[in-house]
Amino acid sequence: MQPFRRSRPRLPAAERRRQIIEVTTRLIAERGFWGLSMQDVADGCGLTVPGLLHHVGSKDGLLLAVLDYRDEEDARALVAELSGAVAVTPRDICAALVRRNAGQPEIVRLFAVLEAESLAQVSDVEAAVAALRDKVETLVVTRHEHGALATRGHERADVPAEPIQALVDTTGAGDLFAAGFLAGEARGSGLERSLRLGAICAAEAIQHYGARPEADLRALTEGLLD
Repeated sequence: MQPFRRSRPRLPAAERRRQIIEVTTRLIAERGFWGLSMQDVADGCGLTVPGLLHHVGSKDGLLLAVLDYRDEEDARALVAELSGAVAVTPRDICAALVRRNAGQPEIVRLFAVLEAESLAQVSDVEAAVAALRDKVETLVVTRHEHGALATRGHERADVPAEPIQALVDTTGAGDLFAAGFLAGEARGSGLERSLRLGAICAAEAIQHYGARPEADLRALTEGLLD
């Protein structure tokens, strides 16, 4: 077997740092920060671990570099998008942020994973569910294109995301998911049916601009609210 050889093209420092950040962002979104090793990042960049540490200092420094870079890029993108406006309102800023996040799902997953790790002190969704399900009566986790799950005691339900024609705007998706889920719960529909109601409502919301539903939600959920 041939030994593994790292490809180490000589990149300018700024380009190498950007490569490190991009690789780290992808790996954290996939595995979580706790599930990440410096060796993983070094291999992804064609570096040795000492070479990686030369750029970021430590694993904590690596995370800070990722977060700082994302903040800088988001700020730069928002300034570019809103610079032509005569007056910028908080609503304009929120709408611009939603559009930006819709175009970078890997970044959204990264922050969702980091939030779960911070809350549950674990490194992935299933571990978070195991850590939290006994602390609350009903636990609900939305997972973007991977659907949603809920637990209550020993009961668990998983549903896939509803099919859509196109992702247009995620504004209001979380609120409509919650509305659908709670409507089912209020009627005693059970976890799986309540999750399906939430998923249907959220799917309607993300296929058009604005948070208000454009379709008849009662017609979309016909049979689930009986």
